[in-house]
Amino acid sequence: MLEELRITGLGVIEDTTLPLAGGMNVITGETGAGKTMVVTGLGLLFGGRADAGRVRAQPGRALVEGRLRLRGRVAEAVHARIVDAGGEPDEDGSLLLSRSVTIEGRSRAHLGGRSMPVSTLGEVGERVLAVHGQSDQLRLLRPAEQRAALDRFAGGEHEKLLDGLRETYGRWRAVVDDLADRRRNARERSQEADLLRLGLDEITRVDPQPGEDDELKAEAQRLEHAEGLRTAAQVAQQCVAGGVEATDDTPDAAVLLGTARRTLEAQAGTDPALGELAARLEEAATLVTDVAAELSTYLTALDADPARLQTIYERRAALRALTRKYADDVDGVVAWAERARTRLSDLDTSDELLDELDREASRLAGEVADLAGRVSASRQEAAVRFAEQVTVELAGLAMPHARIEVAVLPRAAGRAEPSLPVNGVEAGVGADGADEVELRLLAHPGAPALPLQRGASGGELSRVMLAIEVVFAGSGGPPTLVFDEVDAGVGGQAAVEIGRRLARLARSHQVLVVTHLPQVAAFADRHLVVAKDTGGAVTTSGVRVVEDTERARELARMLAGLPDSDLGIAHAEELLAVAAKERRP
Repeated sequence: MLEELRITGLGVIEDTTLPLAGGMNVITGETGAGKTMVVTGLGLLFGGRADAGRVRAQPGRALVEGRLRLRGRVAEAVHARIVDAGGEPDEDGSLLLSRSVTIEGRSRAHLGGRSMPVSTLGEVGERVLAVHGQSDQLRLLRPAEQRAALDRFAGGEHEKLLDGLRETYGRWRAVVDDLADRRRNARERSQEADLLRLGLDEITRVDPQPGEDDELKAEAQRLEHAEGLRTAAQVAQQCVAGGVEATDDTPDAAVLLGTARRTLEAQAGTDPALGELAARLEEAATLVTDVAAELSTYLTALDADPARLQTIYERRAALRALTRKYADDVDGVVAWAERARTRLSDLDTSDELLDELDREASRLAGEVADLAGRVSASRQEAAVRFAEQVTVELAGLAMPHARIEVAVLPRAAGRAEPSLPVNGVEAGVGADGADEVELRLLAHPGAPALPLQRGASGGELSRVMLAIEVVFAGSGGPPTLVFDEVDAGVGGQAAVEIGRRLARLARSHQVLVVTHLPQVAAFADRHLVVAKDTGGAVTTSGVRVVEDTERARELARMLAGLPDSDLGIAHAEELLAVAAKERRP
C-alpha cells in the first residue's frame, strides 16, 4: 500500500503530506480547493506525463514523494525490478519514490535511493496502482476497451490462447505480405538478383578466404627479403650456439653461459647467493638453447622461391580486384558474399517458391481461423460469467432491476482487416481475434438492451464502472485503487450503496476516493480534507486528517454547506454510524 504522499509546489498545493491508511481513504474539500492535484500528484509519482503549467512559480519546482510498503508477489516483482535497476528498498522493506518537475518542464525521478528513468516509475505504477476517473468511464464506452476488459476478466488460460493467436497471426501476415511483395515486384527482384549472381560468380571463382590478404602480404615480404633474413638468422645462430659455418675459435653464448654457471656453482657452498645466480644462468642457457633450435628451424624453412613469389603477386592482384568492387578488405568481401546469398533467397520469385509460400499462407490461415474460433468461444463463456457478476454488483448499487449483457459478435468482414471463416461465419480477423464485444445495459425489466454509451446516464455509468472494478478486484490486480469522482451524477440511496461497495472493496485493497458525496465519505477508514487558504498574497491549499467531531462537521458541510448546523451534524453522525457497521469485518 501507499503509506504516505507528500506534494510540494503543485497547483494550489504549496506543501502538504497525506498520511494514508490501509482500507478506504477519502479526500474531500470545497470545489477548487485542490482535490484534483492529489490525483495529479499520484499520476506524476507513478510515471505520468509532466505538465509544467501546473508547477507553482515559487519555488519553480514541483516535487511528489511517496512511501510504498508492499507484500506478497507484488513486493517480490517490484523489489526485483528496483534492484535490477540499481536501487534498493529501505531496511524496513519500504520503498521510497520521488518525481520532480521544474517550471521549464524538466523532469527527474528517484526510486530506491537511485536516479531512475521516469519509465521505471511507470512500470512500478502498473503493478501497484490503478486510477479510475470519469475519463476511464468514457474510455470504457469504446468497443476495443470493452473487449480488453472482457479479456482481462477471462483469466490466464484465455490470455495464453490470445497470445498464441497473436503470434500465429503475425507469422501468417508476414508470409502473406512476403508473397504479395514477391509477386508485385517480380521484375525489380529479378534484376537485383541478376546483379547479385554476377558478383557471387566473380567472388566464387577467386574463392577468397578470411584473413588471406594479410597472410599473403606477410609471406610476400618474407620472400622478397629472403637473403637478408637468412643472413640475420645465421649470424644470430652462430652467436648463441655456434653455427655450421663458424670459422674462428670465439666461443658462442651457450658455451660462455655454461662456463659461468659452473664457476659460480663451485663457490655456491661458500656463498649461497652465487648458487642462486648459477640457477638463473642455467635458466638463461636453456632459453638460449631454445632460441638456437628455433633459428635452425627458421633457416630450414626459409626459401627464396621466385615462382611462389609470382603466384602470390597474382593472387593478391585478384583479391585487390574484389576489394575495389565489394569491400575494403577480403573479410568484407566474404561478408558481402554471405549477405548476397541471403538476399538472393529473399529475391526468389520462382514458381516453386511462390507455390510453397502459398501453401504456407493457407496453412497458417487455417491455424489463425481455428485459434480465433477458440478465443471467441472462450470470450462467450467469460461473457456470461462477467455479465452475471456485474449484474449482482449493480443490484447492490441501488440498481436492483438493471441487468448487464455482454454481446460477443463476429466482426464484420470487408474492412481493412483480412477475412477468414471463423466458426462457420466469414469475419474480419485481427491480432486480437474475430470478435466485437459490446457491453449492454437493460435499465429495467422490459427495457431494450442498449449499448452503454446509449443506455446509461452519467450516474448509471459511474455505478457500472464501479461494479466492473469490484468484479475485477476479486480476481487480483494492483493493491491500491484510486477513484477520482466516479460518483459524479449520483445521489441519495445510490450514493450510500456506492460508499458501501467501496468499503467492501477496501477489505482486500487500499482504496483512495476523491468525492463530493458525504454518503461515500462516511464509509472511509481515514478522512482527509483539502482546505484552501486565501489569507495570503497567493492562494494555497493543504491537507489534514479529520476525526470525530471535526469529521462530522465536514460531512455536515458536504450535506448542506453548514458545518455548524446542529441538524447537519446530527445527520452526519447518523451516516457515520451506518457506515461504521459496514466497516466491521
